[in-house]
Amino acid sequence: MVTGVGARFLAGGVILACMALVGPSAPDGTRVAKPLPAGAPDDFVPNRVMTWNICNPCNESGSNAGRAADIASYAPQVVGLQEACVRDVERIRDYLQYLYGLDYHVEYGSVLHSWSRCGGLPWNPGGFGQAILSAAPMKDRVSVEYPDGGSEDRGYMEVTTTVDGRPVRVFNTHLAQRQQAEVRTEQAGVLAKAVARHDRTIVLGDFNAVPESPELTGMWGLAADADPDCGPSATGSGDCETTTDWQSKFDYVFLRGFVSLEHGVHLTEYSDHDLVHADLGPA
Repeated sequence: MVTGVGARFLAGGVILACMALVGPSAPDGTRVAKPLPAGAPDDFVPNRVMTWNICNPCNESGSNAGRAADIASYAPQVVGLQEACVRDVERIRDYLQYLYGLDYHVEYGSVLHSWSRCGGLPWNPGGFGQAILSAAPMKDRVSVEYPDGGSEDRGYMEVTTTVDGRPVRVFNTHLAQRQQAEVRTEQAGVLAKAVARHDRTIVLGDFNAVPESPELTGMWGLAADADPDCGPSATGSGDCETTTDWQSKFDYVFLRGFVSLEHGVHLTEYSDHDLVHADLGPA
């Protein structure tokens, strides 16, 4: 008898074999599970959350399979993805389910529909923006496009899901590019106003700003980062662990009503941003 994880992998193998028969519908055409690091969890890790800008356009052959393996290596309960094309997230989700036994719910916060960016057909282009994956069901999704996105449409999304056994409002955002501080200031104000309505909140995202940037003042007034050594007084080379290939901290897990018990920043070959995770407990 095959039970537990073995059963999930067996089921995944059968499903992927069927997918191989129909060809193009299989994610990226890649059907072999990428090995996970030793000690990787075999199920969702309770109260673990992650933020990751998966980079677009950075999609090379097999990258969605690699992205899924990177997520499965840490198996967070909640994942916020930025620069996410709907079709890529669908493939990542399929890999996570069929190859690693992690069956996520997903909600989207697309702010741009672009054939050149996300594929599809000229009259039915793919959606681009944010996505949230959650082990628990989500409800009351809200997707907001910032009034001024800067050089590209930007926005935030929010959902209610369950973390630490209780409902929590989860936000996921991507602020304007790093040269556009004035635009980010306006965007961060819009976001902070929405976050302030909730006492138990997790805010995930790529803020394109280092901790001491003035545009983040409102967020620091509401929440603490999951990195306990990182705050608005830190310098770019100080106590904040960097999260990008250009050695800046742009990616945050802001917390209201929670404390960070452990956090980590993980290099990846599939994006110019690192994966950032945090294990949470009640405040």
